Amino acid sequence: MAEIRPFRAVYYNKSVVGNLSDVICPPYDIINPQLEEELYQRSKYNFVRIEHNRQLPQDADIDNRYTRSGDKLKQWLEQKVLITSKIPAIYIHDHYFISQGRQYRRRGLIVRVKIEEWHKNIIRPHEGTLAEARSDRINLLEAIKANTSPIMTLYEDREKRIHSILESQKTNNILISTKDDNGERHEVWQVAEPQAVSEICDSFADKALYIADGHHRYESALIYKRQLTASSSVTRADAAFNFAMMTLMDFGDPGLVILPPHRLLRGLPESKLAGLADKLGSFFDIEYLPLNMADLWQRVDGLLTDKSKIKLILFGLDRQNLSLLALRDVVAADRMIPYFHSELYKRLDVSIVDHVILEELLGLSSEDEIKISYNYDRRDAVNDVLNQEHQLAFIVSPVKAETIKEIADAGDRMPRKSTYFYPKLPSGLIINRLV
Repeated sequence: MAEIRPFRAVYYNKSVVGNLSDVICPPYDIINPQLEEELYQRSKYNFVRIEHNRQLPQDADIDNRYTRSGDKLKQWLEQKVLITSKIPAIYIHDHYFISQGRQYRRRGLIVRVKIEEWHKNIIRPHEGTLAEARSDRINLLEAIKANTSPIMTLYEDREKRIHSILESQKTNNILISTKDDNGERHEVWQVAEPQAVSEICDSFADKALYIADGHHRYESALIYKRQLTASSSVTRADAAFNFAMMTLMDFGDPGLVILPPHRLLRGLPESKLAGLADKLGSFFDIEYLPLNMADLWQRVDGLLTDKSKIKLILFGLDRQNLSLLALRDVVAADRMIPYFHSELYKRLDVSIVDHVILEELLGLSSEDEIKISYNYDRRDAVNDVLNQEHQLAFIVSPVKAETIKEIADAGDRMPRKSTYFYPKLPSGLIINRLV
């Protein structure tokens, strides 16, 4: 099924840039204006200049954030700020980090993966996408002809065959190593021995791949491939644009941390908030949990893990209590969710929040998207409402990796922002050129 290939990686020249932790950056979708400025100030070589170049008032067709990214990539290659592996290889990436006070190591395999049309069911998505984000990534692809950050993708390795192969390929010769940065660091090994590369590639011949993070990047790569194929009289099957850089991870990796994107609302007129409690009472059993309860969050965890009913937490109906919402009228809720979705989709916390509460009870539409934001820490979400930065906070349970697989296997897609794989894969650690 999935076809993977080695490639000649482009990566930072440590002798030029110094501390690698100062030059890699997060992927584009979490770089806000404040973080963008911080990254620009951190180092003159920070990868934000390629991944998310500044937008300027005078931007035009021939000089804009994308063309400047392309110019910077070319400049850094000429100046040996970025260097290229001499031979094609596969790259083992160990990502060390801390989440909720625990230390983790998440292992990935950085490769080129053949881009496949969705209907082939070889590459399987689990979330929807937005046209604006796709357009942004296509513009960058066309300007720089390179993958700047890998698509995070999952695979099954129940017999641990691939795990064993990767363990045998780790040596003391680390290609890339970053210093500890607030508990986060990276180690990358290069696997170039032909027999080992062949064995790894062959291990994926019967596997489907599941996109965890990077749906917009994959769809952009797919559109880019279609465009180049249509404009070329002769297209080689091994042309670089037929492939996209991915980091492949085992569903069973103990470092696979999935955080729940809690929904936060602001800017709602009083007319939409009025009577919300009564409307909720028509569909949910409501239990109030005082904020000053000594074991509040332990109590919340126990209630949310009880799967006898669909449950979620709302804060904002009053300022003293969390409201535990337990769905009572499942049949009525089902009627509010588009019929073509799977039964599993209809039982997700985020589906109930998005379709039943936001769309139906609050009457929000796609034009109201600006009023919805996301937070991955439940206490921060509650504090945002207490500080009057938002009006309502919906606390949802994290989605399990096996649920993602089930949704994708059913040919369905979760609501956008249903999962947050923590931490994001960095941009600039490994680059895949398409020329």
